[in-house]
Amino acid sequence: MSKNNKNLVSFFEDVYEVVGLIPWGRVSTYGAIARYLGSAQSARVVGWALNQCHKRGNIPAHRVVNRNGMLSGQLHFETPTAMQEKLQQEGIQVQDHTVLDFKKRFWDPAKALE
Repeated sequence: MSKNNKNLVSFFEDVYEVVGLIPWGRVSTYGAIARYLGSAQSARVVGWALNQCHKRGNIPAHRVVNRNGMLSGQLHFETPTAMQEKLQQEGIQVQDHTVLDFKKRFWDPAKALE
């Protein structure tokens, strides 16, 4: 495995660890996770990591949305509505593929994990 691949695997593991810390009933964003991990320009890589996490199980990827609270990753779940359903099971209201009360529900790892 090349050094770059090892770094990417390590970054993915870090993403999974942070996502696993998002509290029930809260959401975070790809960008907030990337910033917390010291790589602010890597929000898209956080998304790639989450697209692979189904192989790992028990990673609450449904709690990660885009910077506007939109369920931009919903097509990467087992069904097109699974992400929304999982959020709603946690008491998070979603309308038009967007988390209502997003600012209230937002969990910032940089503040929560200081």
